[in-house]
Amino acid sequence: MNISINPRVEIKAETVLSANWYQLKKMTFAYQTNNGTWEIQEREVYDRGNGAVILLYNQEKQSVILTRQFRMPTYVNSNDTGMLIEACAGLLDSESPEDCIRRETEEETGYRITNMKKISEAYMSPGSVTELLHFFTAEYDSRMQVNEGGGVTEEQEHIEVLELSFADALEMIRQGEIRDAKTIMLLQYAQIHRLLQLERKAEHILIAGPYRSNTGDDPMLIEKNVQLMNEAALQVYEMGHMPVLGEWYALPLMETAGSRTTGDEVFNKIFHPSAVRLLSHCDAVLRVGGPSAGADEMVRVAKEKGKIVYRRFDEIPVILSGSEAK
Repeated sequence: MNISINPRVEIKAETVLSANWYQLKKMTFAYQTNNGTWEIQEREVYDRGNGAVILLYNQEKQSVILTRQFRMPTYVNSNDTGMLIEACAGLLDSESPEDCIRRETEEETGYRITNMKKISEAYMSPGSVTELLHFFTAEYDSRMQVNEGGGVTEEQEHIEVLELSFADALEMIRQGEIRDAKTIMLLQYAQIHRLLQLERKAEHILIAGPYRSNTGDDPMLIEKNVQLMNEAALQVYEMGHMPVLGEWYALPLMETAGSRTTGDEVFNKIFHPSAVRLLSHCDAVLRVGGPSAGADEMVRVAKEKGKIVYRRFDEIPVILSGSEAK
């Protein structure tokens, strides 16, 4: 167990309560409260190692691969059958998260995945369990299936492989048929980030990048920054979406309002405020280019407004091919 250094925590004792499968310990420690006093506390900590989980999805079929198996802890806590529908997952042991989830995916589902994307890490039950879970997504198709899956017999795994429509999986969350936290998180991630779309539609995407940053207000360098954003906008358009730059609105407005130089009173009154207004009418933001306080501000506001924030083109769903978009 890796214990980080916190000056407000002093470990006094570790007592192993059980080591039958993994280790259950009683931790006795001193903790400094906000008023500066120290108090002795005891907590039970179950160390079962870290894990990885993955959502397999197919854009063409609008489907996902999940599993169903018996889970004793749920059986003793109100799950009448003990059967639980989950995304494929496993403990790392001595493997990397990537190697672990590749192996688990093939053992449990029968699919040998190639490209996968790590999306986050999360502590799943931090009040008592040490486990840090690594979350992944990956696309699958029938060509990747190398066996029937079902788990490893020697490990007493009896896993049923489920291929469900994305719409059905979301409805199963609403109906309480899917109650596994990691699976719900992955399915909602897929919904929020539109990995699978019940209705595939073009998004209105604000391109946010440096305008004045690192230019010294040199017009040629500013124009180079604008060109970078225009090129990003064209690529987004060719993916089937409708891009927009705040500059497309702000620059003509500022000129009409009488702005004479970059950074003058009229510039400051219109440039960023107009982009914030525009953001309310967009579905998402694509952050491009180098350092920029203004672009970072657009990202911050977008998150506050519940908008999607993209940082790479491969995060944006492709609605149309380039030829179809033209």
